[in-house]
Amino acid sequence: MHAVTPAFLKTLAVSHQMVVRVDAYYDGDLTVPDLPILDGAVTVDRGSKIRRTLSLTVADPSYLPWEPTDPLATYGQELVVSRGIRYSNGATEWVPLGTFRVDEPQGDTLYGPVTVTGGSAEAHLVDDPFQVPTSTRGYSGCFDAIEALIRQTLSDAVIVNLTSDTRNPTCAVADWDAGNDRWDAVAQIAQAMQAEIYVDATNRFVVVDRPDVLTDPVVWEIAEGEGGTLISSARQMSRKGVANAVVAVGENTASGSAPVSAVAKDTDPTSPTMWGGPYGKVTKFISSPLWTTSGSCLSAATYALAEAIAPNIQTSISSLPNPALEGGDVIRVSHVGRKELFLIQSLAIPLSVDGTFGITLRGGKEDV
Repeated sequence: MHAVTPAFLKTLAVSHQMVVRVDAYYDGDLTVPDLPILDGAVTVDRGSKIRRTLSLTVADPSYLPWEPTDPLATYGQELVVSRGIRYSNGATEWVPLGTFRVDEPQGDTLYGPVTVTGGSAEAHLVDDPFQVPTSTRGYSGCFDAIEALIRQTLSDAVIVNLTSDTRNPTCAVADWDAGNDRWDAVAQIAQAMQAEIYVDATNRFVVVDRPDVLTDPVVWEIAEGEGGTLISSARQMSRKGVANAVVAVGENTASGSAPVSAVAKDTDPTSPTMWGGPYGKVTKFISSPLWTTSGSCLSAATYALAEAIAPNIQTSISSLPNPALEGGDVIRVSHVGRKELFLIQSLAIPLSVDGTFGITLRGGKEDV
């Protein structure tokens, strides 16, 4: 969760004045401060390549672009979005929601409105596949390789290693062909670090530990009743995506070595997903050219198994908005007499007073 003051979190649960700001930039220059928007939303989704996406509506049809340098044209224009609270003393506390390149503006030329969509900076790497065969050869650490591959596309990108031990393990030599997805390669290297990478609300590429609902701190509580922020909730349980064995395969043509693999299984007799128990046998395969030994495959499989056996209990809730939340945050939900811990899988942060704040949660665990 983005750092906010205790007063911010306390004020979320009571009547307050919400404020939104959208600034338009082109080539680093501010072109339209505080763009007059009608509504919109920022969506944050851990399951998407492009973590943060923007949709907004501008009433004034004069903002519909005609020239390449117009504020909402699609030639490198960016929108910086924030949402905050204006306190009774006149002070405002802002929370960044992201920096978005303008992807698609459209609207009625005479009457408007103009609708705009955009995505965070992962989109630049998705759009820039390798033009020539590319290798991690020459980079000593995984984080070094990640930095290099990103800077080939975005030379001034801010890239931060926020893993718990700021780890930078040795990077195996891996090759990608011309035409391969650059962002997929970056994500594979992060996976080899037992981490994940995304662009955060402050426009940084951050490498972080994979979230763990059992060990990560609870950043916010959503509760029903007086003083709480819960409006409604719905619950769904599914087998989809839940596996009790993970096979990790390493195939590295660059090293010239034979393929290697390893298997990790849920053998805990108290686990509802125990391999061969009532749940049955469900296997998930993962692969990476960066796993070159059976030991690295076993480490990857064991690490992935913890997430694979997590219950696919999706709780969709509607609550009073907290714009500081991030995908992967752990929150506590208190409802129907239960307290449960969840990971935030996705959320949609409204840019208007009457917008709906929806959160999809995964991996529910009873909070004991």
